[in-house]
Amino acid sequence: MSSETAKVKNNAVQYIARQAILNGEQQVHAYELLYRDSHNNVFPSGVSDGLATGRLFFNSLLFIGLDRLAAGSLAFVNFSDETLIQELPKLLSPQGLVVEIVERSKDIESLTKTVCKLSKVGYRFALDDYDGDARWEPLLEVVDFVKIEVQLPIIKTTMMVKKLKRQYPRLKVVVERIETLEQFNFIRSAGADYFQGFFFAKPEMLNHGNVEPSKLAVFDLLRCTAKKSLCFKEVQARVAKDLSLTARVLKLANAKAGEDRIEIRSISQAVIYLGEDAIRQFVKVLALSELGADKPTELTKLGLNRAKFLELFLKPGGDEMAEQGYLIGLMSVLDAILDVELSVIVDEFSLDPNLSSALLNYKGLIGGALRLAIEVERNNLTEAELILNAIRPATEVQVLFELIIQSRAYGDEMFAVATEIDE
Repeated sequence: MSSETAKVKNNAVQYIARQAILNGEQQVHAYELLYRDSHNNVFPSGVSDGLATGRLFFNSLLFIGLDRLAAGSLAFVNFSDETLIQELPKLLSPQGLVVEIVERSKDIESLTKTVCKLSKVGYRFALDDYDGDARWEPLLEVVDFVKIEVQLPIIKTTMMVKKLKRQYPRLKVVVERIETLEQFNFIRSAGADYFQGFFFAKPEMLNHGNVEPSKLAVFDLLRCTAKKSLCFKEVQARVAKDLSLTARVLKLANAKAGEDRIEIRSISQAVIYLGEDAIRQFVKVLALSELGADKPTELTKLGLNRAKFLELFLKPGGDEMAEQGYLIGLMSVLDAILDVELSVIVDEFSLDPNLSSALLNYKGLIGGALRLAIEVERNNLTEAELILNAIRPATEVQVLFELIIQSRAYGDEMFAVATEIDE
């Protein structure tokens, strides 16, 4: 691995923790997924609920998926009140998800309306860190779970459990911060349904690779979606300029599809499939989560160069083929950036079979163009000329040099503008 690639992978590591929620037999019923920003297994100071929600959502939930992160169990995920009111959970399938409403939420009326609306289409909700305040009563009527923390003396906790079970018999009560066997036995006897705390297990760190979008791309998209009338072609053009945005939009399209897996053939197809509401929502939360904090990397720049080379080379075959070539060019460096095998990425993104074979095995004209681009990058012009003669014999080798200049100029331009804005 090159030093640049190693640097990219090190900087791109994302952190997430999960803590088990157990039933009365101390068997895992669910996992709570917790945002982290380093190997330190604690919630970072100075991070808002909205920022934590956005980073957890985009950096982990979309890329890895709820099922993997929660090992097939239910996943309890904290959402800030603003992302809930924006109905961010709708970008994920309700299956396997429990949306946690954080205790710092203020707009109870709007949250209650959102919970009622989303519950009708299968989403489940938990009220986190319930403190007995009467202001939560409207939510207690509509959520599925309520979470309370252990209070000492333990009789305070058992009385709270009994009161909740008496007033809201359909509610499942989860008690957090259990630290001893004695506490567990008392709370279970009081009628609690589920249990969480250091007595059972501390949060477990799960780290994975990722790449964040540049500020330029986020700002551009924000401006684009701020217009009254959304132009899908304009959105597609902006997404195509940023590797991580491409990955997120593709993953988002498949998340929205749920079990009805769609075959992605282009970035524009994913954008149109998502629709105006989902795209606007995506951009709002992306901006909120401040994912553009880091500058683009040289590896991302390589992806842009390669994507543009394929687009230009395949342009004579029509706009659709050129667009597909751009997508494959971007995706061809994701394995190095995310530290994940390309075959896994292809499966996760549900690529069209022809595009999959082009990316994995250099099949077809697009696959040949990708192999051509790679040999050009290696400055192996002898091999590049052989490939060119095999896939497009009528094209002069001089054309390659022109495409190299244009694609590198494109990558440099994107890189320079992003750096200027970051500074």
